[in-house]
Amino acid sequence: MGCVAVDAMGGDHGPEVVVDGAVQACRELGIEVILVGDEVRIRDALLRLGAAEQRGVEVRHASQAVGADEAPSQAIRKKKDASIRVALELMKAGEADAALSAGHSGAVLAAALLVLGRLPSVERPAILALVPSQPAPTVLLDAGANVDGKPLHLAQFALLGEVYARRILRVPRPRVGILSNGGETTKGTILTRSAMEILGQIPELALEGYAEANQIFSGDFDVIATDGFTGNVALKAAEGTALAFDRSLRERLGSSMLSRLGARLVYPTLEGARREFDPAEYGGAPLVGCDGTVFLAHGDSGARAIRNGIRAADRAASIDVRAEFTDVCTRVMALQP
Repeated sequence: MGCVAVDAMGGDHGPEVVVDGAVQACRELGIEVILVGDEVRIRDALLRLGAAEQRGVEVRHASQAVGADEAPSQAIRKKKDASIRVALELMKAGEADAALSAGHSGAVLAAALLVLGRLPSVERPAILALVPSQPAPTVLLDAGANVDGKPLHLAQFALLGEVYARRILRVPRPRVGILSNGGETTKGTILTRSAMEILGQIPELALEGYAEANQIFSGDFDVIATDGFTGNVALKAAEGTALAFDRSLRERLGSSMLSRLGARLVYPTLEGARREFDPAEYGGAPLVGCDGTVFLAHGDSGARAIRNGIRAADRAASIDVRAEFTDVCTRVMALQP
């Protein structure tokens, strides 16, 4: 197990929840953590958790944090002691193997580019989301780092996702697609068709063609590439649908005595399905293409999500794929028209 630098000031629920998740990761998984942020608040949280002297948990003070209403790039440059920036600097200095933050995704991206930089030949780093499907999660990227893009960017996203699925998720030969409004080759936009033309020049790539939105969860594709605007909208729509379905199901199961009795009988099965689609099980999304292992957790993450995000970051850091990321992006740059 390695060491993960955790931005304790990121997230919607304050450092207490982040500290709780970090302590769980240390106690249950044996992962060392460095909690970065307001030292007084972090130590108060550790004391309440009975972890004031927890072995494997270190605290590094950072006097600043980036607010949700601040311009990310400006804030990161001005606030040299911001918690996310300090966490990434610890990783760059070799004191941590990975970093995780549940803070402003724009600030995490800006800090990663400033402190770590992009890997050679990577045009734009992308947020890689893991979507529940069988037998393995589907990789979807970009999930929000780049709201617009060029064909080269989509082609690189597809190859970055293919490497991640093959090396980190251990999918032998990932099936790759580009998100579109239909499976026919005539569908899509100039952007998607041009990106597909680039990828079609790589014979060893298992390119399956266009993926429709209803195939994101179907398991038909292992990797789906799209621009950050479309990817983020698709994931938020799916999240909203899942929440609405869960709410409706709970209301119906509690509507009568017979329904409540039936709910008790099917609860174990329903709970298993709910956990399979719970984002907290994955914990975080890696920012692929920057020179280091950086994970973003959802702002609304609870302690379990933070714990699992630290676990995912530690695992990704143990399999260094940066050289392969560089290789595939260098290759695809030579293929663009």
